Amino acid sequence: MDDFGHRSGAALVLGASGGLGQATARMLMERGSNVGLTYFRSAAALDPIFEFAKLQGRSAAGWQLDLTDAAKTAEVVTEVANEFGGIHTLIYAAGPHIPMRHLSRTPPEAFHSQLTSDAAAFFNAVHAVLPHLRATAGNIVAITTAATTRFPVRDGLSSAPKAAVEALIRGIAAEEGRYGIRANCVGPGMTTDGMAERLIASGELNETALAITRSNIPLGRFGDAEDIAEAVCFLASDRADFISGQKLDIDGAYGV
Repeated sequence: MDDFGHRSGAALVLGASGGLGQATARMLMERGSNVGLTYFRSAAALDPIFEFAKLQGRSAAGWQLDLTDAAKTAEVVTEVANEFGGIHTLIYAAGPHIPMRHLSRTPPEAFHSQLTSDAAAFFNAVHAVLPHLRATAGNIVAITTAATTRFPVRDGLSSAPKAAVEALIRGIAAEEGRYGIRANCVGPGMTTDGMAERLIASGELNETALAITRSNIPLGRFGDAEDIAEAVCFLASDRADFISGQKLDIDGAYGV
């Protein structure tokens, strides 16, 4: 499948060091795209992606980036565009670890911090990349959460900022469509990779909680990173060229 081989420039994957970002970057390369990659702390996490790029005959390059720094974000976006001759797609797969706690037990400063590190950080990237996407009639896919469709108790620190990201996506779709830009979201449910993996490892989700979570999913199982990457790459491709301003939940029918 060669969805991106005809496009100039590269896809920029923000948060490529995480499980969902890595899977998406690999699938983009399998389908014909070069990739620019960002990470926050773990540069070594990009090494498997670079090795995969060599096997695929694709170009890949990485940048350290704190997305809350608007000036640095703009600088990195410019460097990526210069490195690859443009940017055809922005994938937002970034996000810090989010502890599960009830809203009543969430300090206001923790909520403010999460809004800054997620919704405001996403806007920093969008603001910087839009001129490049206008030049390529490109698109944006933001990985958000299925929790904005059906609220899981103790997940407010994730769902509220992601709801702001989704509102921004709809705004971009409405305002930037005249330049040929599409903008969509993918809402992961519980997966064995990414954020869920960290929650399980930290003990915030124990076996009892996991069993309850499975019982709330009609398919009775969790997804994985490739399930999310498949949806992201579809929405980024020309096969979805009349889809914009939408959210596709990949959640095993959890939100039904």
